[in-house]
Amino acid sequence: MRNKQAEALKHMSDKELLGHLYVSQLLFLLVGVILSFFLFDSWEEFISIWTFQPFDIFVIGTIFALVVYFADLLLMKFVPKYMFDDGGINEKMFQRRTVLHIFFLAFIIALVEEFLFRGVIQTHFGLVAASVIFALMHIRYLSKWLLLFSVVLLSFLLGLIYEYTGSVLVTFWSHFLIDLLLALKIRHDFINKYVNNDGGRDNDEQK
Repeated sequence: MRNKQAEALKHMSDKELLGHLYVSQLLFLLVGVILSFFLFDSWEEFISIWTFQPFDIFVIGTIFALVVYFADLLLMKFVPKYMFDDGGINEKMFQRRTVLHIFFLAFIIALVEEFLFRGVIQTHFGLVAASVIFALMHIRYLSKWLLLFSVVLLSFLLGLIYEYTGSVLVTFWSHFLIDLLLALKIRHDFINKYVNNDGGRDNDEQK
């Protein structure tokens, strides 16, 4: 099943992948809202997971995101490329997007996934459950042990930060920065390789 889904995703165009992304995030959001309705005892309890803690958000969250980003860069530099190969799906998703669109996508993905996995699932079912379910949602990584390990580890570490701070806003900020920086790197590498070197643009979303 996972191989069929991975193959289907691999053969989608970048626009089809984008549509798939928006649909999946909408479904995650709906699941989070429905579960919240049944699992939180009150509106006050729900609001409590969104505590605004500037130091935790902008210091702890930023430092963690930068550590993850530079760790990824080191792995990509010294680990064989095939071990990080997801079939080119992330490249296809982000390489032709505008910077503004990448900001928006990173924001939506981080907000929805942290709300569902940390704010709802981890709050009521624990860190392990949230990390396992988060990994299963990245089903295309199940045949790539390094990618799977990276996703599980990232989810677990984000879960520990949530346990420590008690605020979804902290893990949202970290998740947002990680996705944003990695997506911008994908776009930058694509422009350097295929646009600047070839002397022209081949997509109207490069500005």
